Amino acid sequence: MDLFDFAEKSAQTEASLRYSELCAIINRNNELYYAQAAPEITDAEYDALYRELEALEAAHPEFITPASPTQRVGNDLTEGFRKVKHPRPMQSIDDIFEHKPGEGDTDAELIDFYSRLCRSLGQDAPQVVIEPKIDGCAVTLMYRDGRLAYAATRGDGTSGDDITANILTIKSIPRQLPEGAPGVLEVRGEVYMPFADFNRLNEQRDAEGLPALANPRNATAGTIKLLDVEEVAARPLAFLAHGIGEYEGAPLHSADDFEALLRHMGIPCNAPIIRAEGLVAVRKAVQDINTLRHKLGYGTDGAVIKLSDFTLRDALGSTARAPRWAAAFKYLPEQKETLLRAITIQVGRTGVLTPVAELEPVPLSGTTVSRATLHNQDEITRKDIRIGDTVLVEKSGEIIPAVVQVNKSKRPAEAQPYSLYDAVGGVCPCCGEPISQEEGQVAWRCTNFTCTAQAAMRTTYFCKREALDVENLGGTVAEALVRQGYITTPLDLFTLTVEQLGALNLGTEDEPRRFGEKNATKALDALNRARALPLERWLTAFGIPSIGVTTSREVALYHKDMQDLAHSDYLNALVELEDNIASYNALNPKSRNNKDADKEQLEANRTELKEQIQKRAESYEAKDYLAVLPDGNNKLKLSNPLGSVSTRKLLSWFAADAGCHVMSTLAQLNINPLSTTYREEKDAGTGPLNGLTFVLTGSLSRPRPEYERLIAAAGGKATGSVTKKTSYLVAGEGGGSKRDKAQKIGVPIIDEETLLNMMKGEQA
Repeated sequence: MDLFDFAEKSAQTEASLRYSELCAIINRNNELYYAQAAPEITDAEYDALYRELEALEAAHPEFITPASPTQRVGNDLTEGFRKVKHPRPMQSIDDIFEHKPGEGDTDAELIDFYSRLCRSLGQDAPQVVIEPKIDGCAVTLMYRDGRLAYAATRGDGTSGDDITANILTIKSIPRQLPEGAPGVLEVRGEVYMPFADFNRLNEQRDAEGLPALANPRNATAGTIKLLDVEEVAARPLAFLAHGIGEYEGAPLHSADDFEALLRHMGIPCNAPIIRAEGLVAVRKAVQDINTLRHKLGYGTDGAVIKLSDFTLRDALGSTARAPRWAAAFKYLPEQKETLLRAITIQVGRTGVLTPVAELEPVPLSGTTVSRATLHNQDEITRKDIRIGDTVLVEKSGEIIPAVVQVNKSKRPAEAQPYSLYDAVGGVCPCCGEPISQEEGQVAWRCTNFTCTAQAAMRTTYFCKREALDVENLGGTVAEALVRQGYITTPLDLFTLTVEQLGALNLGTEDEPRRFGEKNATKALDALNRARALPLERWLTAFGIPSIGVTTSREVALYHKDMQDLAHSDYLNALVELEDNIASYNALNPKSRNNKDADKEQLEANRTELKEQIQKRAESYEAKDYLAVLPDGNNKLKLSNPLGSVSTRKLLSWFAADAGCHVMSTLAQLNINPLSTTYREEKDAGTGPLNGLTFVLTGSLSRPRPEYERLIAAAGGKATGSVTKKTSYLVAGEGGGSKRDKAQKIGVPIIDEETLLNMMKGEQA
């Protein structure tokens, strides 16, 4: 190989490695954006990565596979929802980008796109329609014989999640179309959250002590995937249609016909829509949309250009990912430089310390920006952000300020790398207790239950509907109680009197506003009722990290009361078994790490460990509380229904000062919440499912907690793992490993309808 061959091969290897790296980064961020609604990078950063990937594929077409992000639609499929197969693929749309001034025509890619349309169609000026690109979540509405049959997400483009119940909370979406509706009408569009409604929602969450939602798009994505329809109904969602899928009705020839149909059917559609013929008119229309979109009151980040004529659309067709007859022109986000004057630390409800950039005020996208979130220490380190830096700021999604990058040419000599831990001296800036960083997590956290910064927010969370449901004790009241020294922890609420609470000043010294005896009486009555609420509600109310509503319900299945949980032998057994099983597996003679070890000694140690494991697990396995299972390759695994993280979180919380304080205070208040679902009590129960054990898997039409309650009410048990003692596996679509295991060990598999019939006393 000569020098030139070597250089060429090295360059190809480097390109291949970069290509694999880009695919991994983009796939991860697709998962965060579409499925989890929790992006870690800005749209602009994502677009830059995507364009780099496209450039690599153009230079090296041999790299392209069907799994490439450029060949697939973003996937937002989520467990817990029934899957719906789209009658026609629900595709994405190709992006074209505005360029920075000084790089030729700023809309050069728009010019190329329209010129390509002209060449492909053999026309000089095909008519297109230009409309705002809504920054929301793609959904499809299927109407059959004028009635809404279902609503679904885009999913993977072939199948989506059935979110009909959630979509029906949007009042502007008709359930029944007027007379003369097409036999089949599939309408595609965007669910979004208007800015004003989003801001009001965040104000409400702030008043209730809940963390603010990052931006309207993420809030929308998270909302449409909630399993609690009542919670979805409380969120201000809206919908606009912009496309058509399956259709059986009077012929539609153009975008004008489709828009007229939508308006006649009462389905809200995207606006404004500008019609243009010829390159000059198209470029002007895209500029006009950029001006008009800022007055719409919801998130947009570009203009969509689509051929108007449906016959011409069919002629051009689509790629595997997107139609050839449309493109989304992405505008450059407005950015401004400003000075980072300081970094302050906020302490949230769960004790997470969040760094916030304090900026020299700068006008940006119609508002004055003076603060921006820095997320966490990793984000600060990655962007090398320092106090005194000149930073470039943009509004991510046109609503949340973000620090994009640092102008290092303007960095003062004295600017030092920022350490959150050093900045606060290793202690919570509010209560002075040590902060900690859990393994595998980036957040620094204060876990002191009596931390004053968390007191108001913890109290508000403590009183939430899914927790102790204490009426009239929202964020404003909680803050006043803490500020005026009435409480330092949520449990102090139980020591208040009607006189104290009634006289509480919710206003200022100049403009006082009393809480009032009527409200105080309602709140104290609710607190009285809370004393008798079950264990799972109390456990939720404590706001322990990783212990939410679902986990609290699961924990209550295995503990009689709060005292039993606080001194849980079961939790200790789970941790002990996990550690012993890890040690047992590490002693595997076949492991490379043990190739030079004494095999006889290894086997002796393993035998001793296995006896300990079996002895410790014996009583819990008999109750279906856990299972120690062979995992192939001479290894063991533990079936832990609570999960390893939750188990260890609970143990550490009850062992720490916070848990000890809670248990001591509960004892003084004579409160010991009982579990109403404890399994041993259910063993002697009656009902059509008495003595039967069920495991739920796959996508079900109802939330799993609802099925668990129904099974328990009928005398049965719902467990988390399939064993030989499982009576039935209730399987929705999918099911994966649980379905496979049930088939392997002979556990009958039934569907939801069979389960519901069994609850009525019918045989499976």
